Amino acid sequence: MNGDRALRHWLAWGSVLVLVTVALISLRAATEQTYVPVTYLLVVLGGSASGGRKLGIALAIVSFLVIDYYLQTPYDHITVTKTVDLVTLAAFLVTAVVASTLLDAAQRDRDAAVRHAEEVTRLAAEHEQMARETEKVRALREGDRMKDFVLASVSHDLRTPLTAIKALAQDETRTGSSRATEIEEQVDRLTRMVADLLDLSRLRAGKWSFTPELNAAEDIVGAATRQCAALERSASIVTRLDESAPALYGTFDFVQTLRIIVNLLENALRFTPDGATVELEAHRKGPHLVFTVSDRGPGIAEAERERVFDAFYRPEGSIADRGRAGIGLAIARSLAAAQRGALTHHPRDGGGSVFELRVPAADVDERELGES
Repeated sequence: MNGDRALRHWLAWGSVLVLVTVALISLRAATEQTYVPVTYLLVVLGGSASGGRKLGIALAIVSFLVIDYYLQTPYDHITVTKTVDLVTLAAFLVTAVVASTLLDAAQRDRDAAVRHAEEVTRLAAEHEQMARETEKVRALREGDRMKDFVLASVSHDLRTPLTAIKALAQDETRTGSSRATEIEEQVDRLTRMVADLLDLSRLRAGKWSFTPELNAAEDIVGAATRQCAALERSASIVTRLDESAPALYGTFDFVQTLRIIVNLLENALRFTPDGATVELEAHRKGPHLVFTVSDRGPGIAEAERERVFDAFYRPEGSIADRGRAGIGLAIARSLAAAQRGALTHHPRDGGGSVFELRVPAADVDERELGES
């Protein structure tokens, strides 16, 4: 593209040089010799301005030869009869070349200045965009902080009336009221939701304390299955431990890690069809002790596999009220991250979901444990 444009400039200014030469030749008897170099110098400068230094120098050399051949006496010969003519021609050539070089340098400086101005404008626009994004992030963080503060305050204030309502329901139970038991169950559900809200606010504020200790995978798997035994009505839990590993141990908070696994098992049992099984497995993977909970439920759409870990989020099409506030997975992921672990989800082959919990593994010699 640039080559075609350059060729057009060379052809155009070559044509201008020819036309000027023809015109001056026809008038050379009546034209003063001093005007000739000035005329060709204008052609050289015009060519340099539009086509660059190379075109200007080429026009200058050709103009030098044309002036000497056609417009200096004796005409139609390459010769110089007077010293003044030689000086004039040499001065023209030098002036034309210098003028072309200076004009080209000025154009380069202009182009550089234009590019610099455009770069400054672009950087200013990016800076303004970054400032807007920073302000947006700051506003979102402030909104999250205020939301957590409101959640913590409301949750804390709700505990007292819930405790009072439960006490009244228990009193009614003693009198034989048929609705008292249902009221007490609903109060217990609300109490659990309030406790979860408080826990979430503490986790986000970094005010949660952990006690990482050496624990065996077998112990936490057993505790989790016992705690979920009451839910195994239509679906059952199958546990698997990696027998090839010499010892499955990790360094983590037993109570909080148990809470994560129980939450995953309860969700899996709730969504697993009747007669199917939920699988709880433990194995070693590099520096991590990995627990997986696999089910044969409806699964989670690809677009929602990260959003299910957001507080209060419910996947599209899910039942509106299953006795949960929609923050269990958010708490579970926060608990995992706070222990230098992670909680992730991926689809299960053949349908369903697999939730994977990773916590720091520990290298333990079972003989040393037996001696201690």
